[in-house]
Amino acid sequence: MNLKFGKYLSLAATMSLGIFVSLTASAAQLSGDARAAIPKDVQQLIVVDYRAMQNSEAAMNLKARVLPPELKQLETALKSSGLNDNHDVDDLAFAAFRTPNGGDSTKIVGIAQGQFSLPDILANFKKQKVKATKLRNNLIYPMGASGMLVSFLNPTTMVFGSSDSIKYALDARDGLAQSLLNNDAMMQQMSIVDTEPIWSILDQKGTQMMMRGVLGEAAQLADYDTVKKRLTASRYTMNFNNGVKFNLDVVTPDTFTAATMSSLLNAAAMYKKVSGTVAEKAAIDNTSIDSNSGTLQVRYSSSDSQFSSLLQSPLFQSVVH
Repeated sequence: MNLKFGKYLSLAATMSLGIFVSLTASAAQLSGDARAAIPKDVQQLIVVDYRAMQNSEAAMNLKARVLPPELKQLETALKSSGLNDNHDVDDLAFAAFRTPNGGDSTKIVGIAQGQFSLPDILANFKKQKVKATKLRNNLIYPMGASGMLVSFLNPTTMVFGSSDSIKYALDARDGLAQSLLNNDAMMQQMSIVDTEPIWSILDQKGTQMMMRGVLGEAAQLADYDTVKKRLTASRYTMNFNNGVKFNLDVVTPDTFTAATMSSLLNAAAMYKKVSGTVAEKAAIDNTSIDSNSGTLQVRYSSSDSQFSSLLQSPLFQSVVH
């Protein structure tokens, strides 16, 4: 994957070692229009309850540390579009997707959901002499000097990103290309996690990349090369209720593969624990790694203070940079 969205994929790897965003209990669900605007071949989809994130100091601190340049650029462009992100945006989604004949490279599209006052936004565009281009029945507006574009699907959903990305998204939404709605495997993963305030789903390619990052040096073992092609998908959720919690599930086709991955990940955790700081050792102690049928399960839980200490640790810095 050529784009640095891979760095955001490493967020899941970071969480597996005890890094977690703390959010209030709320759901971040995508509407039908939003799902239709995501191209079918999604490598990773991340959805967050933006209001909850804005209200959490820990979440904003973590976001500042791990958000890669591409997503920061999208967020900056969103703010320059005439929207008040603190009040208009309820949910934010970022999707990394592969394009036809695009090889392993991915493009990124952002989707914002909320209650948008389109007359006020369009009046602001007109005042700033921002002119739209038209793609079929879709009006596409430049977002300031960012080079990003935005199109409003309806008063509650907008899609934004680069020129190429937004075209792929609108082609999917208009039925000229297949969308996430046609991806049964990812839709199934989404149905399991989308009641959480922040969640992510990854396809096979994304899962393999994530787990290589999680395992670190243990990924060089022959066992990983044997089982990595049998990792079919993954999903993780984050929540904050009486402490910090993170759940990661990696889906495999059989019990043996899940158990092998559990053994490899436990070995990686023990390796990190030998050389880790006090905060890192505590994080690993607060992480359970097991398998259930064909699913690798990672569960992390800690207090707010333990999480705050972990943010400053060398382990955190090494994983996200």
